[in-house]
Amino acid sequence: MDKLPVERAVSSGGIVYRFNDSKLYLLLCGRKEGNSWGLPKGTPEPGETLEQTAMREVTEETGLTGELQDKVGEIHYWFTREGIRYSKTVHFYLFSPTGGSVELHDPEFDFVVWYSWDEALKKLTYKDEVEIVKQALKTIRIRHAAGEAKQSQTQR
Repeated sequence: MDKLPVERAVSSGGIVYRFNDSKLYLLLCGRKEGNSWGLPKGTPEPGETLEQTAMREVTEETGLTGELQDKVGEIHYWFTREGIRYSKTVHFYLFSPTGGSVELHDPEFDFVVWYSWDEALKKLTYKDEVEIVKQALKTIRIRHAAGEAKQSQTQR
């Protein structure tokens, strides 16, 4: 049996979150085909940094502009396409929305929907994306606690 050639692939994406009445919501992208739900991500264009790619992909795939806050981490997986085996790493960054509208998302996804934290974890199709979102929660909690502490100091 012949071994398939192996190539490396890199993508970058975003975990977009917001608070509404102190409840945490995450933005997920869905496809009718296969009823799959995931995070916005894509391949860098020539000359783009990973951060720039994440920002562009979030805007294109969700219709929202956002503020990049932190790198959350990366996931790694293998897939095969057209006789080539790929080793892929996807770098994820945390974003808070600053503008735009989910109605402006590109046609790559059928749905772009805000889900509560618990609902989002149940909705995500891929286990590795569930894990990176759990990692993001730690960063979100730290940022949120720091913001609340700063706000209470200013109110004194």
